[in-house]
Amino acid sequence: MILYHGSNAIVQKPTLLASKQALDFGKAFYLTSDFEQAKKWAIRTTERRNDGKATVSSYKVDNNIWNELSIKKFLQPDKDWLQYITANRKQIIIEDNYDVVIGPVANDQTIATIGIYLRGYITEDMAIELLLPQKLKDQYALKTLKAISAINFLESITI
Repeated sequence: MILYHGSNAIVQKPTLLASKQALDFGKAFYLTSDFEQAKKWAIRTTERRNDGKATVSSYKVDNNIWNELSIKKFLQPDKDWLQYITANRKQIIIEDNYDVVIGPVANDQTIATIGIYLRGYITEDMAIELLLPQKLKDQYALKTLKAISAINFLESITI
């Protein structure tokens, strides 16, 4: 499996230190299986930081290590997914022991729905109903150094 990371620089040696807590799956090194999604992240990150060049780094997963990891996979935007990402976005510390969390990425439309849910304007069920029809890309959050050791840098492409 090949995974991609979009940034404003080449990332040959991923780390957990630069990551923010208030992301969908918490503090982690984020990847996607979709090159176009990584490209969007690269452009957005470069514009936001006003520094560097939009770059997509690619990694090959070492299945021998990957298969030993503790992985939580959300198959669709359901109640468990919504509760998990809203807790992380509120910076509520979630005590889990997952090396990797995989699931739909909250895109711009999703963030709007989650925002009105967090402000109490719609119920959890209404938020899920609004989220289900969206074709959301995936994200892989590598939350531990063990998970990061399961990927090997291949190359970077400047956009």
